[in-house]
Amino acid sequence: MPEEHSQTVMAVDELQAIIQRCQILEEADFKGEDFNLFQVAGQKCLEDGYAAQLLEVIQNEKNKVIIKNMGWNLISPLVRCIFMYKQEDDKREHCLRILDQLAQLCNPKELFLGLLEQIEQTSGEQVCQTVMLLLQPLQTVLLKLQNKKAYSVGLSLAMIMNQLTPLPVPYTKQQIQEDKLGLCQCCNAVVDFAKPFVNEVVKNMEKSSEYNDMELKEELIKFCMQSLKYPLLAAQLEHLEGIEEHPFRRFATEITDILWNVGELIPLVFVHHKGKSPHWENQEFADIERKNSADSLACLSYLMFVQHFGVEFFPVVFSPSYLLLCNMTHIEVLLKRTEESVLSKGLDLFESCLLRMEDNSLLHHYLELRGFINVPQDLVKIMTLCPMEHMRKKSLNILQLFIDKFDIEGKYTLFRCLLKTSNHAGVEGYIIKNIKDQIHLALMKEYDNIWFTGHHLISLLDLVLSLPEGAETDLLQNSDRIMASLNLLRYLVIKDCESDNQTGVWTTLGKIEQNFLKPLRVGLNMSKAHYEAEIKNKKENRKEAHSSNTVCSVTVSGEKMPAMTTGMQLQVLHSALFTFDLIESVLARVEELIEVKTKAVMDENS
Repeated sequence: MPEEHSQTVMAVDELQAIIQRCQILEEADFKGEDFNLFQVAGQKCLEDGYAAQLLEVIQNEKNKVIIKNMGWNLISPLVRCIFMYKQEDDKREHCLRILDQLAQLCNPKELFLGLLEQIEQTSGEQVCQTVMLLLQPLQTVLLKLQNKKAYSVGLSLAMIMNQLTPLPVPYTKQQIQEDKLGLCQCCNAVVDFAKPFVNEVVKNMEKSSEYNDMELKEELIKFCMQSLKYPLLAAQLEHLEGIEEHPFRRFATEITDILWNVGELIPLVFVHHKGKSPHWENQEFADIERKNSADSLACLSYLMFVQHFGVEFFPVVFSPSYLLLCNMTHIEVLLKRTEESVLSKGLDLFESCLLRMEDNSLLHHYLELRGFINVPQDLVKIMTLCPMEHMRKKSLNILQLFIDKFDIEGKYTLFRCLLKTSNHAGVEGYIIKNIKDQIHLALMKEYDNIWFTGHHLISLLDLVLSLPEGAETDLLQNSDRIMASLNLLRYLVIKDCESDNQTGVWTTLGKIEQNFLKPLRVGLNMSKAHYEAEIKNKKENRKEAHSSNTVCSVTVSGEKMPAMTTGMQLQVLHSALFTFDLIESVLARVEELIEVKTKAVMDENS
């Protein structure tokens, strides 16, 4: 007898011997030793390639009680063998049929734990394959469970999502099409897995308007919240050319549909995440729960208001300003993040809310709310610190959009706030240009405007027309702000006659000269002298050096720059001098205009 045939007989005979021994026992008489022997023999059949013979044993009606009690032990070797065989292999097909039979015949509670254990133990590239393989038998088992069904469904969904969460979310079109790890396919399979349980909740709700069994509903809501945080918060959800059915868009549709079907979509859109969270003794757990909830709710708002998932269910009775108010918490959550996929959702949500509004329609009272102050400050951080240029530009555009939506007093209050908090000369310069535009509208008398004329404007000019550290101010670092301030002052002097003095600039001219113009002139003279001396030193050092390519370091605005040649340093120094000359030319023009206008008034009075 050939050795291979002998091994076949041994593996199958061992299994048959254990089966025959157990057939004569009552179910209650099965011992631990019987379970172990059955598992070892069944595993040997599978590993040696005799799945067909094992399938026959499992399908034999006489073995029904044995399989019911012991079959779940075969899950682990069965999964290993399924992945070992190729798709077209008959042995793989036999293994799949065994899995299906076990789902039908085994004790649901035991098999449930066996399936979950298998999902928990998988990792890396096999996570999605394992989950998709076991979803159908797991669903079959859960539908059979009578006790703790809701708990078991929740445990299954949480386990699956926890296993998927470490996987990277495909973001580019190519990554989504390749779906290398199978995450796109797996997420949609999980939603299909959950559908019978959603239907059960819906049926129970239809039977009674006072549906009391909330456990299963709550577990499904938890699953949706977890899905919103991952993968949807990190996913690319825009329409992509060439992808007929975008897997994450389909997944987002399914998640919002579940929330609508269980009656929670609209309540969740309007819930403020501060309040509705479980009580935790451990503060760390409470903080994690609050953060997770905040991320999920922010993603849900993005899905509805930007991508319009579930928008057909949304009541159209709310004003644009109320919708902005409801979303401000979510926008703030998203703008605090640094990942492009999340940050872009925050910017898109903010932009979408603002575009619904008319210019000048947002009341200044909203600035009394924390979010309306925090969010523009977050935009400033993105504008100045984000490494992605398109994000910086978009943030600037949205900041302007936000400014445009406020009423006059709101604009005035926002300008004051941003001038005090931005700590960035470029942003301050941008705000000062906006102030100039508002003053221009006020002087055109298009509408009554007390905020950008008279004493309110003078108070604002105290912030604008000043140097943070007097003559010692770093003029190079603050050049954007200084140029914008000088241009504003030049505009005021030209447009507002001293006799009219609508802006009040002529009344406060002495203060402006003392706090801004004189220190600026002194600072310019000091800075130019310093940089000219530096240039002279560099040129002399270069003559003494053997090569003009000698590498040395330079410090600008207190920060050490990368090593540069002397020639490169000279370029930087000349560029600084050019900036000082530019500031000086505008300063000279402002001083000249003030002198001419003051002299003209004095001549009239004499």
